[in-house]
Amino acid sequence: MAAQKRQILNQKFPLYAISICCFLALILTVGCHNGEKQQKTDNQTSVIDYTKIAAPEFNADSALRFVEEQLSFGFRHPGTKGHGQCATYITNNMKRWCDTVIVQPFTTTLWDGQNAEGKNIIASIAPERDRRILLAAHWDSRQWADHDLDTAKWRSPLPGANDGASGVAVLMEMARAMSSMPPDVGVDFIFFDIEDQGIPEWANRYEDNTWCKGSQHWAKNPHRMFYQAEYGILYDMVGTDKPRFTKEEISMNFAQGLTNRLWNCAAFLGYGGIFVNELSGAILDDHLYINQILRIPTIDIVQNSPDCSFYQHWHTTNDNLDAINKETLKTVATVSLKLIYSDFPHKNEQ
Repeated sequence: MAAQKRQILNQKFPLYAISICCFLALILTVGCHNGEKQQKTDNQTSVIDYTKIAAPEFNADSALRFVEEQLSFGFRHPGTKGHGQCATYITNNMKRWCDTVIVQPFTTTLWDGQNAEGKNIIASIAPERDRRILLAAHWDSRQWADHDLDTAKWRSPLPGANDGASGVAVLMEMARAMSSMPPDVGVDFIFFDIEDQGIPEWANRYEDNTWCKGSQHWAKNPHRMFYQAEYGILYDMVGTDKPRFTKEEISMNFAQGLTNRLWNCAAFLGYGGIFVNELSGAILDDHLYINQILRIPTIDIVQNSPDCSFYQHWHTTNDNLDAINKETLKTVATVSLKLIYSDFPHKNEQ
């Protein structure tokens, strides 16, 4: 049952395809103007020289330090001391760079019937602006190393360096960089909790909705009434020393134009060997609920190694700092920043 999240969703995806078709039909009916605008943007991709796009510099050393500091709290699943400490850490740091920070507490039920207390953290640049984008990651670490080669460790928690801390570090450093050179759009950095506490493989059963509890809650209860955004980017497992990101199926179904533009941007900047122009299967991740419930076109930048489940140390006790390459963090963020600032230039650059 390796790569359980991936395989189960692929088996059930035809059900999602029905809702996707309905969603697309609705957009064609009531959103023609927006669709024409997006198509125009997509068609312009080939003439953009992304090397000339002015964007803030992402500091790889700073991002790596953010990973280290998260790991210093220990395990970060709900109910642990490290979980509370990390929530405070993210909140206090984001207050340094963003105009507002909202902590959204919620209670949910885990796969085993136990209740868990979670906290989504939403930090915003220019919260008063109507036009917005969202950048997201999950900040909890998994409670069960159920993919470890050593079966004795299957009920042990894991450090969550790449699967959790890497995405958080990218958001934090992007917020720091963007605060001194804000784009011409409001930006919401959303840190989802209780994403990675889904049903373990040793439970011998499976349920989709046991994953991504924080994003499910936020999508149904956004921090701002009638919240909408131009688009969203989710970062999950973005720090491995062998980075490989493919065009994931849900991303392509809900946000094909955005996916293609980001991958084209990466290729233009010389990262085509990392952002591989290859379609891949659907991944059950936080972007699914943002797309399905709020209908914000959101893509998933997620590690996709060809020879293992996501990456070598996924859901194992070896997902530690040794699994992180700071240059990968920088590559992912640089491509994202170039795309964002090509869409929404800093006012002094317009």
